[in-house]
Amino acid sequence: MRITLKSQDIGYKIHFGDLPKLTLDKKVLIVTNPKIAGLHLQTLLGQIQAKEVYCCTIPDGEVYKDFKSVEAILEAAFIHRLDRKSLMIAFGGGVIGDMVGFASGIFMRGIDFIQIPTTLLAQVDSSVGGKTGINNSFGKNLVGLFHQPQVVYIDPKFLNTLPKREMSAGLAEVVKMAVCFDKEFFRFLENLDISNENNLLTMIHKAVSIKAQVVKEDEKEQGIRAALNYGHTFGHIIELQSGYGKYLHGEAVGIGMMMANTLALALDLIKQEEFDAIKALLEKFGIPTTYAIKNVESFYESFFLDKKTLDARIKFILPQGIGNVCFRENIPKALVLDILREFM
Repeated sequence: MRITLKSQDIGYKIHFGDLPKLTLDKKVLIVTNPKIAGLHLQTLLGQIQAKEVYCCTIPDGEVYKDFKSVEAILEAAFIHRLDRKSLMIAFGGGVIGDMVGFASGIFMRGIDFIQIPTTLLAQVDSSVGGKTGINNSFGKNLVGLFHQPQVVYIDPKFLNTLPKREMSAGLAEVVKMAVCFDKEFFRFLENLDISNENNLLTMIHKAVSIKAQVVKEDEKEQGIRAALNYGHTFGHIIELQSGYGKYLHGEAVGIGMMMANTLALALDLIKQEEFDAIKALLEKFGIPTTYAIKNVESFYESFFLDKKTLDARIKFILPQGIGNVCFRENIPKALVLDILREFM
């Protein structure tokens, strides 16, 4: 599969299947975390032939997706004397991918990087599209840039060591794609046996195809790409208020989807049976759908830190039936607070 960006008339390949031999006539810095390094680093090193190969290991977890980790990546790049023709490889989940994309985008004003995602969430979503960034005390991914990878290698065998909870978190992003863009895909997921390898590969390929098409149409998220944030407007606040530790990203997105669905139901954008079907699918995949908000006013104020909020107008991404999505602004605060109170 190839993704071509309309705005720049450039593109890159998304490769599915066994990781091929990578012959790179340049210095390479692999960035990963201790867990992935222990499980898969030797496999990756065995597939790389380059001038010089170095490895930088960053602590595992969303809580480490910060400036300190990016500085560690940049320091490793300078210590090993990478230059403008060098390459970084993001080898891990979404946290690693986002940080390496950001670090490579600012190192010497930008060098190439490759995505080799090892989690389902990263394979179906975050490794494709060039969104990079880090978290800070105000919220998630508020510091970053758009920096497209040179190529993405999606090798499903890396999922063999993925914990069940991480698998579920990735499936939340797959459900998101289906609800927003493809009713037939949603029905496929309702009947999906996740233990069937062929079905799993079909699911990954379909999810990436949807993401690639959206990114092709709207690289910088000026329009339809914002739909991919369905569940995220609420979910990012859940992650922030729980300290980036209690919930995995996909889990927070799943809860956020249910909050968005509750609002959509109140606005007559979806029917009760559609609401119930989405909830049932999330629960089928082991994704949490409930949350206890401690302070609805505080939760509401956090919406104004969302990147889609402009001129103090909150933009909500809401399902319009299954297979369609819409944007809504100027929703009365009282209604939003009523929805939030349902999650107290």
